[in-house]
Amino acid sequence: MGNYKELGDYGIIGNFDTCALVSNDGSIDWCCFPHIESPSVFAAILDVDKGGHFSIMPAGSFSSESTYIKNTNVLKTVFRSPSGVIELVDFMPLKIEGKRDELAHQLICRKVTCRQGSIRLKISFKPRFNYAQAKTNVRTAKGGILAASTCNQIFLTAPLGFQIKDDEAIGTFLVKEDDEFWMALQYGANMPTNLSVCQSLLDDTIQHWTDWSHKCDLSKCVFAGEWHDLITRSGLVLKLLTHHQTGAICAAPTTSLPEKIGGNRNWDYRYNWIRDAFFTVQALYNLGHISEAKKHLKWFTDICRRAKEPSEIQVLYGMHGETDLEEQELKHLSGYQDSWPVRIGNKAVDQKQLDIYGELVNAIYETSRYGEEISSDIWQFIKKVVDYVCQIWKSKDASIWEMRGEPRHFVYSKLMCWVAVDRGIKIARRKSFNIPLKKWLKVKTEIREAILKRGFNKRLNSFVQFFDSENLDATNLLIPIMGFLPFSDLRIQGTINATLSELMENGLVRRYNGDDGLPGKEGAFVLCSFWLVDALALSGRLEEAETIFRNILKYISPLGLFSEEIEAKTGRLLGNFPQAFSHIGLINSALYLNIAKNQAAPYKPKN
Repeated sequence: MGNYKELGDYGIIGNFDTCALVSNDGSIDWCCFPHIESPSVFAAILDVDKGGHFSIMPAGSFSSESTYIKNTNVLKTVFRSPSGVIELVDFMPLKIEGKRDELAHQLICRKVTCRQGSIRLKISFKPRFNYAQAKTNVRTAKGGILAASTCNQIFLTAPLGFQIKDDEAIGTFLVKEDDEFWMALQYGANMPTNLSVCQSLLDDTIQHWTDWSHKCDLSKCVFAGEWHDLITRSGLVLKLLTHHQTGAICAAPTTSLPEKIGGNRNWDYRYNWIRDAFFTVQALYNLGHISEAKKHLKWFTDICRRAKEPSEIQVLYGMHGETDLEEQELKHLSGYQDSWPVRIGNKAVDQKQLDIYGELVNAIYETSRYGEEISSDIWQFIKKVVDYVCQIWKSKDASIWEMRGEPRHFVYSKLMCWVAVDRGIKIARRKSFNIPLKKWLKVKTEIREAILKRGFNKRLNSFVQFFDSENLDATNLLIPIMGFLPFSDLRIQGTINATLSELMENGLVRRYNGDDGLPGKEGAFVLCSFWLVDALALSGRLEEAETIFRNILKYISPLGLFSEEIEAKTGRLLGNFPQAFSHIGLINSALYLNIAKNQAAPYKPKN
């Protein structure tokens, strides 16, 4: 199985184009260039032998600990050995306007400082282009190491001498107290980087992240208190996963990290899902990052409006708007801890998921509540979407969890169809837009009656996953949050109680029970656990909500990062990492807990 690290041992750095995962023993085990969805240059996290890495660590025994420089995405790792202490700082410079943009693009900077005694360092530079499929030639060059394939190259600038063996640059170097040196990895270069600028790039990067994280003064808002730092870190994660040009936010920077060790539920999440729109916009607005929320929503509306008809809107898109995301299996990689297959692309792009229309219209509606104008063009787009929902809401689909079995009448999809019509009516009334009101009201009533009649199981006293079933689904915790029923409704409380008794294990919530058309199992879903917190808090069951919230936070990594899922029995992080949805859930649950603490009655969504 090889020497794989736990996901919680990784930190993330990035530059708004791409990201890298750096382990707490100083190894870059995942990085794609030039973009986050590009083929990998380092992929040891998916195959420790073949994938490629760039490691800096003591040659002998050591302990290590990683932290972020406060309120930044600059990572610092401290190594302690019997003979000394070494500090390693890793970051990717950002494209800061007017600050050496040409140098700050596609660059990883690594700074080594000996703080105490002396240590012999072992450095291994082993890039492997195109998911380790392309022949990579590594050779020494003036000023460092050049690695190249037929279509890509990177240059490692280093004031050190290396030996090349099997296209891997290896070296051991004695560093003594107060010794300091930089290494810089530049994608697309064939000559050294000027290392003298690295310190100023570090200073600029720290300043940028610090300024950004302080845009919202958390000390004066609902996020003040003991969870302040985790909420700030979650905001920094979302920003790091945001493309600087488009405003798109990828679900995660990785592919094929398994939902169960040894399992085959391994998916590529380096894309932008429409289903994330409402939750993401909500989280960004709540954090005070208004420009990011606006840009993210504009990305969605612009890309969706390219479609001639709503039926052509895809479930997900590439970070630059790509529509062809064909799913492939990379047979030569063993997968994280032998969890195969390794996949790139995502077959869900071809699915029909009716929930996306409600999530999209709801996101636009949310921004209008914050005072944003809705142009006539956007309104025409909304109207076309709502009219389409009125036509197709009775159809079966794959829904939010992207089931790969037969299509069904999923309750969540019907709920979001209801949301699309409901929010369309509310926007029209607020802005005095003309709509076929009688038709829309009739459809809204029909959807509501169908959900109440066929989506609620009296024996279970709970809403269920799809019509006339006995399967439970955590998405039903969103029914009151979307304003379909009040939190005080006995059917809502029954659904919450059924989730607590049937979908929870060790204080964590699974997405659903029952067959989903895929072999194997998965872990508890972090976002669903936060949804339960929200439903309890806004129902006035604050003590239960806070207990579960605190329990979820026990599983977060030492750096404050969440993956997609958690293995309930062991607490290990599973799935792609770090996961935007999980951090969105943390931010929004902290908000709802604070709302609940400041009011006596159950929460009522604003109209």
